[in-house]
Amino acid sequence: MSVLDGLLGQLGGNVDIGNLAEKVGLSPDQAEQAVQALGAAHPEAGDTVQAAAEKTGLPQDTLQQIVQHIGGEGALGQFAGLLNSQGGIGASLGSLAGGLFGKS
Repeated sequence: MSVLDGLLGQLGGNVDIGNLAEKVGLSPDQAEQAVQALGAAHPEAGDTVQAAAEKTGLPQDTLQQIVQHIGGEGALGQFAGLLNSQGGIGASLGSLAGGLFGKS
């Protein structure tokens, strides 16, 4: 989780996966999955929260709370950019998350 925490830390606001999970009532693994899905869905066409909900199975209202806790749509856009930059960090995190959640 430290890679995601590092990326979230770049957004400011002292956000980390553990605290975020506690605030929205998820396990740290679920919060990590949610943040990853939101970051991946943000640059895609359509509703970001709805796409992340479909991918994770988490309620849209919980995902919307996460967006607000990380700083809103603008911060989510910055996070998505960080995720997808610097040599494919997003792809690496996707592989890591897939392994954590039993997907290949």
